[in-house]
Amino acid sequence: MRYLALATDYDGTLAHDGCAAPETIAAIRRLKESGRKAILVSGRQLPDLQEAFPDFNVFDLIVAENGALLFDPMTKKESLMAEAPPPKLAEELRRRGAIPLAEGRVILATWQPHETVVFETIRDLGLEMQVIFNKGAVMILPSGINKASGLAAALETLGLSPHNVVAVGDAENDHALLQMSEAGVAVSNALPALMEKADLVTKGDHGRGVVELIDGLLENDLYHLAEKLKRHDLMMGKLRDESPMNVPAYGTGILIAGTSGGGKSTLAATVIEQLLAKRYQFCIIDPEGDFAEMENAVILGDAKRAPSPDEVMTILAKPLQNCVVSLIGLKLDDRPTYFEKLFAELLQLRIHTGRPHWVILDEAHHILPSAREQAMVVRPSQLANMLFITLEPEHVAKSILKGIDLILAIGKEPAKTITTFSHAIDERPPPVPSAPLEKGLAMAWWRKPQREPFVFESTTPTIPRHRHIRKYAEGDVKQEAFVFTGPDHRLKLRAQNLFIFLQIGEGVDDLTWDYHLRNGDYENWFRWTIKDRELAEAASDIAAKHSLSPEETRHAIREVVEKRYTVPK
Repeated sequence: MRYLALATDYDGTLAHDGCAAPETIAAIRRLKESGRKAILVSGRQLPDLQEAFPDFNVFDLIVAENGALLFDPMTKKESLMAEAPPPKLAEELRRRGAIPLAEGRVILATWQPHETVVFETIRDLGLEMQVIFNKGAVMILPSGINKASGLAAALETLGLSPHNVVAVGDAENDHALLQMSEAGVAVSNALPALMEKADLVTKGDHGRGVVELIDGLLENDLYHLAEKLKRHDLMMGKLRDESPMNVPAYGTGILIAGTSGGGKSTLAATVIEQLLAKRYQFCIIDPEGDFAEMENAVILGDAKRAPSPDEVMTILAKPLQNCVVSLIGLKLDDRPTYFEKLFAELLQLRIHTGRPHWVILDEAHHILPSAREQAMVVRPSQLANMLFITLEPEHVAKSILKGIDLILAIGKEPAKTITTFSHAIDERPPPVPSAPLEKGLAMAWWRKPQREPFVFESTTPTIPRHRHIRKYAEGDVKQEAFVFTGPDHRLKLRAQNLFIFLQIGEGVDDLTWDYHLRNGDYENWFRWTIKDRELAEAASDIAAKHSLSPEETRHAIREVVEKRYTVPK
């Protein structure tokens, strides 16, 4: 499900003239029976709300005082979200005639036309307070406290993300509530300014509008609303006419494929950067250590071990925390089995929380190989919000490929990539121009809904990428290992990564070390296997300094490698 919670205002939304109708309360109960959470977000003080609404315990949590107080109906626990204003503020407001004046645990509230007195009093006392209007009511709260901040506290308690919430309201103080949520809804009796900003305006007013909204949630998870949520789209680049090339943030399975060096990593970085900017939670499955230096994510696993699924779930339990699962410590043949177990856990987490919003699989042909097709039991709906990256789509399990909605082909042979994909799932490929793509361009093919392939210019990500840092520093490059042989080829000392390379380099005799250095072997390995041009050029510069001793060149090589790769000691 996309929406795991409903956040609703009380007066003017759930309630009419201060009372909630029995059919509205019954709808809230139906919502909860579906596994969703219900959160009441009101500007009222808690005792006043409880008196007006005896069925308040139908809600999982209540945000009162316009975001200043969080209340758990089950435990009766109250949590203040801010400090109360100094007593002198209420005293001075009354002295200046702002009567009636209601005092809550944090909130102060009066009515128009006393707003001028309120502003002047706050100014004269030198306080940092804000004023929020609510259909004639004038509410005074500490800065930063509103319905959005209160909802954020409620969601943190429930372990949910704002991206899995639909909110409904009717008045000025509901703007922040609707804006924070994935979908914002206004009942038909709402203020025009709120209806203008809402993604949906119900046909019914007050509680009838809330019932209408709940019925839509239960019927199809508000599927019909998706077209109105373009603000959440992930911008991949721009088309030839300069219009944006966007991908929906929900419901899409994407495959990035193409020739080596064509830009798969760059395109994936664009997706990740968009997810970070929009605060969607993601989990990256990283077989080769490509994402080992990623900021804004917790890195689990190293060259010695892969993390347990429980470790991954602990990190993802926090909605704003992203995770990179490194598999460089696993043998190639063990990775599919590991992922099957982890994926089962991820699916369960998605059922209960809607998260992680995106699962990203690098080197998908290693994790979901076609050779294990019979072991894969995956429904197409489970592949929504998943990004697969591969050099060889034909070697990815067919059941996975059939669930892909969008193929992004890059590199010199986009037509071959799309044709290979189509043949792998026994479908006729679409007509695709055979010309290679220039750097920075990609070809998109929407399979669902079916569209002809088209070319777009991909966005250049600002997130720095450090290619294969852990793979090359600590992992195992297998057949690409550097082999110390010496000038007479008597040795066969294999260095499967940079860490082992430095270790062996320290131990070999000076003649062997100097032979490979002056022969350009280190430069070539760095350039063509490690694929680090700057490291290769540094090695070339060191080799050119014939005055340096083997001990000095060893130190120089180690220094430049450790500077770029933070090799463990």
